[in-house]
This record gives sequence, structure tokens and C-alpha cells, in this order.
Amino acid sequence: CVHTENCFVPTSEIIAVEETELNKKQRNIGKWQKMAKPHAFTVYYVKKARNHRWRCSDVTFWCVDEHLCNQWIQALKELLEMQKSRPKQLLVYINPYGGKRQGKSIYEQKVAPLFSLASISTDVVITEHANHAKDNLFEVNINKYDGVVCVGGDGMFSEVMHGLIGRMQKDSGIDQNNPKAPLVQCNIRIGIIPAGSTDCICYSTVGISDPVTSALHIIVGDCQPLDVSSVHHNNTFLKYSVSLLGYGFYGDILKDSEKKRWMGPMRYDYSGFKTFLSHHYYEGTISFQPAKHTVGSPRDKDSCRAGCYICKKSEQQLAEQHKECGLKHEEDEEEWKVIKGKFLAINAVNMSCACPRSPKGLSPAAHLADGSADLILVRKCSRFDFLRYLVRHTNQDDQFDFSFVDVYRVKSFQFTSKLSEDNESNVTDIGKKHFGQFCRDHPACCCNIANSTWNCDGETLDSSAIQVRVHCQFVKLFARGIEENSKDEAAYSQSSIEQLL
Repeated sequence: CVHTENCFVPTSEIIAVEETELNKKQRNIGKWQKMAKPHAFTVYYVKKARNHRWRCSDVTFWCVDEHLCNQWIQALKELLEMQKSRPKQLLVYINPYGGKRQGKSIYEQKVAPLFSLASISTDVVITEHANHAKDNLFEVNINKYDGVVCVGGDGMFSEVMHGLIGRMQKDSGIDQNNPKAPLVQCNIRIGIIPAGSTDCICYSTVGISDPVTSALHIIVGDCQPLDVSSVHHNNTFLKYSVSLLGYGFYGDILKDSEKKRWMGPMRYDYSGFKTFLSHHYYEGTISFQPAKHTVGSPRDKDSCRAGCYICKKSEQQLAEQHKECGLKHEEDEEEWKVIKGKFLAINAVNMSCACPRSPKGLSPAAHLADGSADLILVRKCSRFDFLRYLVRHTNQDDQFDFSFVDVYRVKSFQFTSKLSEDNESNVTDIGKKHFGQFCRDHPACCCNIANSTWNCDGETLDSSAIQVRVHCQFVKLFARGIEENSKDEAAYSQSSIEQLL
């Protein structure tokens, strides 16, 4: 460890060690003044600030003995060489158009100098159009890299993730269109440098959306596994999801906001307000397999943190289940729970989906790597009740404590809308198929609101009828999960005391 101003830094959090040339001005200060020819070296290390923010700090050591100084430099560099999880070569994709169009300058000013300091070599690709990174990942020699870094928002991460997973399946000859195909895990880590309008994935895995913090997590070689959900319609692969699959309220917001891209990030507020006022509900059937392997539950107040024991335990339980009865047998035989109803929102989340506006997220106790998703069903209720539910995402109250809200921890689920069911059972009824159906609540109008759209990590899906399966720890990020801090612990203790009272 390096000792600095009353704190110890583990070698795993040293960024670099460099020989330092002391100029004349420095030599005339304090202790160095008495030395004939001082020799010095500087240690750059991670300094942890508030709210999970990391910064690069440094401390300089000096002595008169040049040989001793070189020995120290050599010894520390050897310690850094022993940190085998650190990347040496990275492939970087920069989205210059995302968010506030700052991706390129954020990378060049804040990230590239840190990578250079840590002796990480990079190949940088500036994306020119949608799916540029995804297509490029099918062509590059992926084996020469220790990781892939995306500079942008959640959309950019999704594109890189789809490219990497798709490349892995293609190289292994696996058909992604088969919903039951045993997919190959993606072992190349992905780094996220946040530079988008939404950085939910970064916020939920690091605890803050900050480019320097994320760059330092990449440099020290952190690794956080992440569950991924595959989404199919019949036998056609649609998308992979790591954060939110939302039908109804969140699907409608996305569909409406896509038409208003000219408004910038403000479009989400406008579309959210408009969607809330429209108060559409949707009929359908949802069937799911409960995640019996998980040791946690959506309402246990046990948040996912760095080194999470629930994720580790759930992964072990899942592996044991697979050993005992085999994947196919288990998926076919295990019970499915079926729920029919009228829903304002159906949300399936693989992580808490926390962001600065909603610090707890959609499901505060959802886990990053436990092989399950939290399925939240918000049934038809009054506008006032729905508003009460939405407000609870911004405060400390239990958002699942409503009679019209149900939450389940699942490992797979299927959804079919009432309209799709009717069409399948009565395909000859052309009028219904092409012109929608009369709204039961508004007989005078003929607006086709029988179907919503699925919002899959901020992108719309064409089909309302979907099959979803969670793949445990399917990708790996350069992150370590949200680290526990005294503020979190204090808040947790406070909530426990309140429950007791």
C-alpha cells in the first residue's frame, strides 16, 4: 500500500507510477532544499470522493539515493503488472451525436489522458450512423482486445452489447432466433463512459454518471457480471434487454417522444405528462415462471451492492438446478403462473433502473446478476392512484404497497395482448383486425388503443406479443456494482428503525 495523508491505498487502486523530474522551483521548497540532487517518483492513485465519485490523485516521494528511488519505482511497477484483470488494449466506440453531442470532447479531454497515463493502448472508432458499432464488431479481430468501451448513453451501450453478443453467437454457430438456444456467454468486458441523455445502466452499476469515475473503473480492471434478457416473438429474435422492458405507460411515452426528437431531452417530460393524462389501459395475458433459485425477493429492501451475496448465492442455486435436472427439462416442466387483466403498465427490470431523478429506481431491490427480472404489474386504477404510485419512485416510500400493484421475481415470461389473442382466435374477422376495436370506455370514438408498444431499453419493439428469458450473468462490465457507504448504511438503518416502530 502507498501511504498518503493519513490514508492507505491498496495496490489494486494505484493507476500508475512515474519517475518525476523536480524543477528548480520545487527543489527550493522545504525538505528538498537541503538535498544535493533529490530523486523523486509520483504515484497516481484512485481517490474516492462523495456519492461514488472517483478522482485521480497523486503523491510524490523523494530521496537522495537514485538507486533506492529506482528500486521503489521498479517494485511498484511489478506490483501493477501482477494486476492481471487490468486491460492493456481497448476498442473504443464514440457516439458523437448522443446526448448533448459531447461524446468526442468528453473522451479526448477527460478519458484519453487517463488511459495514456495507465499505459492502455486504444483503437478509437467514431460512429457515423446507427448500428455502425454493432456492424463493426462483426468484422474486427475481437481477440486482440481486453475490452470494448462505448462513449455515449444507454443506446450506445445497447448497440455495442448487441454487436458483442451477436458476434459470440455467430462464431459459435448458435441461432439467436431459437428462444430456447443455449447462448454462449460474452466474456469480453464492456466499459461505459457516460455521455448520453440517459445513463441509467452506468448509474445502476457504478452509482454515478461521471466519465472520470467510469474511466478509472476501467483502468483498475473492475468486473461486474450482468443479467441479460432475450426477447423473442414466435421464433424470431427481437432484442436483448439489460434494464427496462416496459409496456403500457413507458411504451407509450417512448412512442410519443420518438415523434418529438426536435425537443431534445425535454421531450420525455412532455410525453410523460401527455401519456399520464391519456390514462390508457391495455388488456392482455401475462404468464411467467417464478425465479425459485433466487434467495432474495423484490420487497426485501436488500439492495444490490458491490460483492452482492444474493447475486453470488442465486448464481450457485441456478447452477445446481441446471445440474440436477438439465435446462430443457427444467424449462418445460416448471410451473407457469398465468394472469389476465387490464394493465396501465407492465414493467420487467433486470436492475433497479435508478437514475438521478429516481434514486431508488423502478424496483429498488432488483439485482444485477441473480439470473432474474422483477416483473411489475400495475393494474387499471384511477388517475390519482396511478399518480401516487409514480410519486413513490422519487421518495423513500414502498412503491409496491398498493392493492393495484403486483411484483414477482421471474426467470422468464410471456405476454399476449387481448387484441393479439382475438386476432389469433378469429382471423376471419377482418374488420377487427384492420380497424382495431371500439373503446369500451368511449363508445363514440374509434381510436385503436388496444395495443401499446414495448419499450426495450429505450427502443421500441414492433411486436406486442413477446417471450422473454433471463440469462444469468451473460455479459460483464468494467464496474464493481455500487459500493456501500456510510450514507447508504445510515439510510438503511433509519428505514429498519421506522419499520420496527
